[in-house]
Amino acid sequence: MYFIYILECKDGTLYTGWTTNIEARLEKHNKGKGAKYTRTRLPVTLKYYEVFETKTEAMQREAIIKKMTRLEKYKIIESNPLKDEGSYFEGNYLK
Repeated sequence: MYFIYILECKDGTLYTGWTTNIEARLEKHNKGKGAKYTRTRLPVTLKYYEVFETKTEAMQREAIIKKMTRLEKYKIIESNPLKDEGSYFEGNYLK
């Protein structure tokens, strides 16, 4: 399984990435060992994710999301709110 995700940083900015383990990746970001962009904007909060079967699908979707405006990103976040932020084990698989 491959995930694309959107994080909200402490300063209100959004970061989009992909991973095979969303829980570990979120932890890595919050320990300052994630992307350079998020290191100075901690803590980060998981706001949205999607699940894909292949790496190619995930990376293609990530590229699409990265081209979206901030408003467009917030629209997809609001259309699929997470039941429990940071937890994808609640059946929140979005595809």
